[in-house]
Amino acid sequence: MRSIAGTRPFFSSLKKLTPIARQPPRYFRFYSQSRMASITVHNSLKPGPPVPFVPKTDGKISWYACGPTTYDLSHLGHARNYLSNDIIRRIFQDYFGYEVNFVMNYTDVDDKIIIKARRQRLLDLEKEKSYTPEQLRDLVSKAFQAYAQSNLPLLVTQGQPELDENNYQARKDAAYGQVLAGGTLSGEGRPGDAEAKIKMHLNNMDSAAKSLQTSSGFDGAEDILLPYLDSLYKETIDTSDQTIFTDLTQRMEKAFNDDMAALNVLEPTAVTRVTEYVPQIVSFVEQIIQKGFAYEADGSVYFDIGAFEKAGNTYARLRPESRNDKALQEEGEGSLSKSSGGQKKRDADFALWKRSKPGEPYWPSPWGQGRPGWHIECSVMASDKLGDNMDIHSGGIDLAFPHHDNELAQSEAFFHQCGKGEHTWVNYFLHMGHLSIAGSKMSKSLKNFQTIQDALATTYTARNMRIVFLMGRWNDGVEISGDMRKQADNWENTVDNFFTNIKAKLAEVDAPTDGVKYLSLTGAGNSLIEDLEQAKKDLDAALRNSFDTPGAMQVILRLVRNANIYMNDKAKSSNLQPVEAVARWVTKIVGIFGLDATAKPPYDGLGWGSSSATAAADVDPQTAIKPYAAAYEKVKADVQSLHLSASSIQSALEHSPEAEFAEVEKSGEKDVEKLALPYLRATSRLRDELRAVVPTLASEPQVKQAVLALSDRIRDYDLTDLGVQLDDQTDKPSLIKFVPAAKLIAAREEKASQLAEKAKQKEEARKAREKAEEEKWAKAKVAPQDMFKDDPKYTEWDADGLPTKLAEGGEPVPKSQAKKLKKDWDRQKKLHEEYLAKFGGKA
Repeated sequence: MRSIAGTRPFFSSLKKLTPIARQPPRYFRFYSQSRMASITVHNSLKPGPPVPFVPKTDGKISWYACGPTTYDLSHLGHARNYLSNDIIRRIFQDYFGYEVNFVMNYTDVDDKIIIKARRQRLLDLEKEKSYTPEQLRDLVSKAFQAYAQSNLPLLVTQGQPELDENNYQARKDAAYGQVLAGGTLSGEGRPGDAEAKIKMHLNNMDSAAKSLQTSSGFDGAEDILLPYLDSLYKETIDTSDQTIFTDLTQRMEKAFNDDMAALNVLEPTAVTRVTEYVPQIVSFVEQIIQKGFAYEADGSVYFDIGAFEKAGNTYARLRPESRNDKALQEEGEGSLSKSSGGQKKRDADFALWKRSKPGEPYWPSPWGQGRPGWHIECSVMASDKLGDNMDIHSGGIDLAFPHHDNELAQSEAFFHQCGKGEHTWVNYFLHMGHLSIAGSKMSKSLKNFQTIQDALATTYTARNMRIVFLMGRWNDGVEISGDMRKQADNWENTVDNFFTNIKAKLAEVDAPTDGVKYLSLTGAGNSLIEDLEQAKKDLDAALRNSFDTPGAMQVILRLVRNANIYMNDKAKSSNLQPVEAVARWVTKIVGIFGLDATAKPPYDGLGWGSSSATAAADVDPQTAIKPYAAAYEKVKADVQSLHLSASSIQSALEHSPEAEFAEVEKSGEKDVEKLALPYLRATSRLRDELRAVVPTLASEPQVKQAVLALSDRIRDYDLTDLGVQLDDQTDKPSLIKFVPAAKLIAAREEKASQLAEKAKQKEEARKAREKAEEEKWAKAKVAPQDMFKDDPKYTEWDADGLPTKLAEGGEPVPKSQAKKLKKDWDRQKKLHEEYLAKFGGKA
């Protein structure tokens, strides 16, 4: 598919343009030095500032990216990683012109996959059993206690009665109240992953407690039941039938691919799967053993870090400070690896091959039935596809240790040659900053994630999500905030409106000569061209600086704002060529960044695709224009029904858009917007003529009202529902803009809501005035002589009805009080006189 304006110029009638406009404008070229000019990149192998990027082969890049572990739906944290990979890859390919061999793996055998698939099978089997309500409650209750013992030990301290659903809430508040209130477990510092994990476990316990209280059985208790059932029955699962695992991984792989397609992420050059590489993995491990860098222990094989370093190699080159972090080491080995084989020489040694225990999948090997270690898979698959040295290896920052450090070690051990020094397996390690939420890494294990599917359905568009990540550096951590979302929305709206406006103005230039005043495409525009040339230089510098996309996005925004100022300057706006040049260059850059799912290299169109008009190669013109033709026919019939005699109206009614459409169709045009323009111009012209005759209808108020109502309906409903916006212009036809219908309809509904609210407030104000007026005259009806007579504070009054003696104590009214009462009496006298004058003393 092509970009929204295709690869042809936006105009169809080039004969109308000046000679210079017929040439490929020089402004469309990138400001680009040679491809090999200095590109720098943050390389995790060399911490610090960006280093020069020099691929091993001129013009080509070999790249291996760690793909997903296919056990669950992908979330926004994954989107952060894979979108960042995609953006950098696109810049390498489409901006700098490299040929990128991009290889990605699917981890389809892993502890997480085994546990999830096995537990789901066990739960399904459990649901098939015939439990009495008492037996089912007993099962859930035991799982409830076991889950707390394993994950929330402060709930089950010694000496306390047995934990149950009745005492759970009080214990939860006492043990973990400060965490739930936003604090830390220790009472110091800021909450992080540990606190997020506690909250996740407590949420699971909350659901289970509710299930126990309501006798809901399995419903709500699955998260605590799964590990309990696994602890009871995991060894009973027949894993010779591996479909319990492959059914899950194949389903999740498809879901991942669907997510990536929805996000406009380029497909890898090649993909690999662990289960398709088991024989090669076995051979790879054997070679490492033969070189003395690994050892077998009771069916498992471990990498010998001591031997590796003794041979002159470096371990934990990416994260040397983490090499003794036992928590990370255990996480890297997997939760099923405890007691998976014989004694390791040292705690830091890691598994290359794991002996399979009952309830786990297995493959044959020289060491018995087993399965690959987590890290070995990438070493084998990447080396198979890219050889003994690659330019780039990438992944999320959380993989740096132990996964990537272990990958490096075992790969360099495999390719190690005595006497030749350390082998370099990867030249550049790119680690994408992770996405965090409330200070914690977004992850499946913490259940603090939003899936990509859900995010695209409720919160983001694919373009908007990509813009959010483009506005942050790829190697920095990101915590999405309201301000960040607002900044991304503003950027997108600014660029989108710019594309909409310039396409509308260029379409206006390309309109038929019948009654249209043309805009010139000649004249001065040097200042904007200078801005464009400077923008090219600035963007080039940003992308060469370790793919500084935040800087690049600011360059684009600044240039677009300058172009908008130029377009709004009446002294300059008659020359659209510089603005078109800017628009085409911006189109190319946003295409390179992947912000237009409809666009393909070399991104020579104008604007980006939208829901209102998609450039489809196989579009049928007659089908495409049906909604626009129908809208025109409806408007035409309604205008005819008004029986207006103005010659301009009759001329507009006699004009048919069919001939213009036939010409466009004959040219082979496939752009829906261009195909629709003849009908939209005809519709817009009818409306313009209706507006023009309104001043002549002063003596026919009903006709005038009907004309105004039809004019508004055409703009606000007939065309809005098609994704078309009309901007009224003085002494010129209305400007036709293509805007997503949903956006226009939302604006219409918002306007209607504001008008309704304004009308409501006006009505409430009217009622308040009426009530105040009613209360005023009710008060005015009382004669001043009677206004104090019923007040119990007084016992005597003078002839005018003014109080003279207080009820309390029988004392005369004090002079100060009497003075105030007289003022009130005078005001009432005046008000009562107004009442008498208005109503004549009537009730």
